[in-house]
Amino acid sequence: MSLPLAGIDGCRGGWVVARWDGGGRLDLIRVARVEALFDAPDAPAIACVDMPIGLPETGEIGGRSAERAVRPLLGARQSSVFAVPARAAVMAGMGPGDEKARFSAACAAALAHSSPPRKVSIQCFNLFPKIAELDELLRRRLELQDRLIESHPEVSFRIMNGAPLELAKKVKSRPHPPGLDLRIGLLARAGLPVDLLQARTAAALGAGLDDLVDACACAVTAKRVFEGKALRFPDPPERDAFGLPVAITA
Repeated sequence: MSLPLAGIDGCRGGWVVARWDGGGRLDLIRVARVEALFDAPDAPAIACVDMPIGLPETGEIGGRSAERAVRPLLGARQSSVFAVPARAAVMAGMGPGDEKARFSAACAAALAHSSPPRKVSIQCFNLFPKIAELDELLRRRLELQDRLIESHPEVSFRIMNGAPLELAKKVKSRPHPPGLDLRIGLLARAGLPVDLLQARTAAALGAGLDDLVDACACAVTAKRVFEGKALRFPDPPERDAFGLPVAITA
C-alpha cells in the first residue's frame, strides 16, 4: 500500500519520518538524509518538514515574515518559533574548522548580515547542517519544491486544536508527559493512528518521543496540503534570493 504523505522532524544524526496513508497505516522510520525519501520507489507525494526553507539575505528582529506571521497564533508557545538567520551565517557555519571555529564564523557572518547586528545562538547553530541540507537539495532538484514543504509542529497543533495549546511539550528541556499526551490526543482526533507513539518506539529509532510526535504533526499537515486545506503563513509565500518559498504551512 502506498504511503503518500510524510512528516519529517530532525533528530540527532538524521531525520525521523512519519509515513502515512492518510488513514489507518503509519510507518515510522529514520533516514540519514531527506533526499533518500524521494529517491525511493514509494516516495511521498507530499512531505512536510520541521525545518526552515528559504533563507533571508539579512537577518531581522523576529526572523522572516513566516516566523512573524505565526507567532501571534501560539500564545505561550511562541518561543518554539526561532528567528532564522541570514544565509551568509548558515553557510559560514558550514565552513572548515572545528565546531568552535565554525560557530565563531557563523556569529561573525550573522553580525555582518543582520539589522540590528546580532550573533546566532548555539541552539540555532546546531540546526545549520539540516537547514543547509534542505537548501542544497531544493536548489538542485527544483521539482521537489512543491512536494517538500516547510511546516512547524506547534503551528500544526494550534490549527488542530483551534486555540493555542496551554501545555508545553517540554519543561526545562525534558519531556513533559501531559503536554505530549495532549498532542498525541490531537493527532488521534485528526485521524492518525497513534499506537506507535511510545517511548520504546522512539528509543528504537534513536530519537525522542517528542521527535516522533512532531513528525506526525507534520504528516497531518501534509494531508491538509494534499487535500487543499492547508494554510500558509504568509500567503502567498515570499521567495528568497534563489526562488525558494518562504512560508510556514499548517
